Amino acid sequence: MPKITVNEKKIEFEEGLTVLQVCELAGAEIPRFCYHEKLSIAGNCRMCLVEIEKSPKPIASCAMPATDGMVVKTNTPFVEKARKGMMEFLLANHPLDCPVCDQGGECDLQDQSLYYGFDHSRFTENKRQVKEKYMGPLIKTEMTRCIHCTRCIRFATEVAGIPELGAIGRGEDMEITTYLEKSMDSELSANVIDLCPVGALTSKPYAFEARPWDLKKTESIDVMDAVGSNIRIDTYGWEVKRVLPKINEDINDEWISDKTRYACDGLLKQRLDTPYIRENGKLIQTSWTKALKKIVKKLNNTKPEEIAGIVGDLVDMESMFIFKEFFNKILTSSNLECRTKKTYLNPKNRMNYIFNSSINGIEQCDLMLLVGTNPRSEATILNARIRKTYVENDIEIFSIGNPGDLTYPYKIIGSNTQVLKEIIDEKHEISDKFKQSKKPIVIIGESALKNDYGEYVFESIKNYLIKNNHITNEWNALNILTQNASRVGAVDLGLYKLNKKDNFPILNKLDTNEFKILYLLGADELRFNKKNEFIIYQGSHGDLGAQIADVILPSPTYTEKDGHFINLEGRIQKAFKASYPPGDAKEDWDIINQLSKALGKTLNINSRKELEERLINSSSIHSKIGEIVKSKVDTNETQEFSFVNSKIEIDFVDYYFSNHIARSSMTMNECRSIKNKLLSTGTKG
Repeated sequence: MPKITVNEKKIEFEEGLTVLQVCELAGAEIPRFCYHEKLSIAGNCRMCLVEIEKSPKPIASCAMPATDGMVVKTNTPFVEKARKGMMEFLLANHPLDCPVCDQGGECDLQDQSLYYGFDHSRFTENKRQVKEKYMGPLIKTEMTRCIHCTRCIRFATEVAGIPELGAIGRGEDMEITTYLEKSMDSELSANVIDLCPVGALTSKPYAFEARPWDLKKTESIDVMDAVGSNIRIDTYGWEVKRVLPKINEDINDEWISDKTRYACDGLLKQRLDTPYIRENGKLIQTSWTKALKKIVKKLNNTKPEEIAGIVGDLVDMESMFIFKEFFNKILTSSNLECRTKKTYLNPKNRMNYIFNSSINGIEQCDLMLLVGTNPRSEATILNARIRKTYVENDIEIFSIGNPGDLTYPYKIIGSNTQVLKEIIDEKHEISDKFKQSKKPIVIIGESALKNDYGEYVFESIKNYLIKNNHITNEWNALNILTQNASRVGAVDLGLYKLNKKDNFPILNKLDTNEFKILYLLGADELRFNKKNEFIIYQGSHGDLGAQIADVILPSPTYTEKDGHFINLEGRIQKAFKASYPPGDAKEDWDIINQLSKALGKTLNINSRKELEERLINSSSIHSKIGEIVKSKVDTNETQEFSFVNSKIEIDFVDYYFSNHIARSSMTMNECRSIKNKLLSTGTKG
């Protein structure tokens, strides 16, 4: 391996690294504003200057490739003078408004000016002033502070795939702007706030809310989709003020979606803080004792087979575990379901309902087929990983169904099951491509698994991949793109009911109103015509589930309790409590425990810690926190299916209104209104 000398210390490095990267390997700290590990090199700010032997001038280390035998110095008077000169230029037009800047306390410019800044300036000209730009409801601009690092431009173009940001003008008249001064049309747009090293781009909903040193920081997991992005929740008192990304190279890199970041204001709105019961058609406040007494009376007068439980999208593993225990042991009922739509499920093997190639594994693929899915709106961060793979590896991407703009090019090869049959029968142009591919990926969306054709789509693709040796212990090309944070965990726990003739017995019985009692655990997406059913809703928001309920039991959101979630690739992660639920709301396990005791029975679970231990001990999968437990590949497992000729239509996902927290968010409401306005006028923001 080549060697380089940094501050008289010899370091071995891999070819292709820059001088800046090698200096960091040697433990030398290099200041920078424009350089970022996930973006292309620009070399704009010149703060990373270093001294290289035999070079008469200081060198920008971010743009200089490291070569064998180089001698680099990062802490000489020569280097310090050069960096101080650059800092003087950067501060020449920067306003002195740190006390009112939201970036205060987290500002790279503040930190570096402490070491390299002067207490005076030699520039006597007036500071320039730049007109503010409109970038939508999420990004607040103070462009006079901009130092032209171009991080935001490179992120929008390279990562988000929306080349809507750019620079106009030259020299000190240069300005960063959206070309048409409209809202950025991306679900990743707010990541430019984290990237901005000064206070030019700050958070509009968070403006003047708090200072970073006033906030309590809790590392947790996002539940707005099934990706399981790692996040940091910042709270002031018990109120969630903001959500920021936590770096995890295997899942979300260092990005999060706008919904993950800004739906948090929905945690305050439309909250259920006390039990309700319905009397004479109206919901009235009541006590926990009266609410539980009414439920007990109904349960005692109803046969177990006439009681059903539905689990919602954002429910943690612990709550689902005790919910199942309650139904099986207390109510002696097996009528449990985690699906609110009729999407085909084959739970015989874990690989049948997870994203087997893994999110990180997408970068290894050489051919991709999307079947009935729009990953941009169903799993934004996963879509960004697909774009990254396309940009770096130039892979071919095909789609069955038309998902619209995915931020990368793809070819639509049809929109019905007939096309799929042609591929499987090796009568299609891409059949040969699959044979030649070493690591293909097939991503099946929930839209392709619905109704009558769902079984054919899944089973035929699975058999085809097994036949062509694309499902092995080394590489599994079969991937289900789940949309809900709780789905994989619910299937792992067995919260579903199937039989040989019917894949949706619970949902079909709901359609024919065969149940007398329906227990909704955070389920707000269920659509059915209510007749005489007695509905118990246990959840956090006064949303669609609460509107049809006869008894409402208030419980916390994902930020107000500890809980485990399994993401779409089968990785179990723990979310931690960052705040407290309002009013008289109780944790889900406590509510079910009290209800069991009111029925005169017990589940022998006396604390949340005990419940967590029971969950972890229930399966070897649950004890491996942060790991992907690979499914055992059984190539002999087959299921009978028949061809169903039908059109595969990709369901519209109302991205900003996809769950009850997002629907309660004023910020998401504003984003949705702007998006709909742009769609109706036929323009993009």
